[in-house]
Amino acid sequence: MTLKLYAHPFSSYCQKVLTALYENGTPFEWCTLGPDNPAIMAEFSALWPHKRMPILRDGEQCIKEASIIIEYLAQHYPGPVSLLPADPRDALQVRFMDRFFDNYVSTPQQKIVFDALRTEGERDARGVADARTMLETSYAWLDQTMADREWAAGERFSLADCGAAPFLFYADWTHRIDPSFKHVIAYRQRLLARPSFARAVDEARPFRPWFPLGAPDRD
Repeated sequence: MTLKLYAHPFSSYCQKVLTALYENGTPFEWCTLGPDNPAIMAEFSALWPHKRMPILRDGEQCIKEASIIIEYLAQHYPGPVSLLPADPRDALQVRFMDRFFDNYVSTPQQKIVFDALRTEGERDARGVADARTMLETSYAWLDQTMADREWAAGERFSLADCGAAPFLFYADWTHRIDPSFKHVIAYRQRLLARPSFARAVDEARPFRPWFPLGAPDRD
């Protein structure tokens, strides 16, 4: 049975899953979401009324939420790269770092981006200011955490890095990582050099004009 991924290449959460798929060379069928694919959009809406991507379909199974999709892949389609450690204590650290990147990097970053998509009268200046403060706090904490680590949870690339890659990628576009956070910048560069994530970044290049804050001429 061919796995089907309902996703868009420019979405950070879709890139999170794509990085996991590409790490292990897991075959899947693209179901690209967008206005030019109304049939795919109708299938997607029927599968999940919240219409949050990505969704992985495996026969009759429909798996939602990027982290859960990656854990499902690890259970049912394991490959040479184990993205979740077998040791429960190590796995807990990976899950913690995964939640950190979801909640304290991606969430404030998306708050700023979504606010930029609103009309002037609908914008939330206080909310955007709070989001920028959260990103600064996250960068500072992460800089200390990454001082003696190669990857998010230690020496092995994991589920947490699959999320860190797109979230830090877009966060730096949205609220630039200060040069003083040298460990965060170095970690972001390692993620960009990882072939699995580099592939996802390249696939999304045609959509950079969509970025409402203006995609920088780098990366």
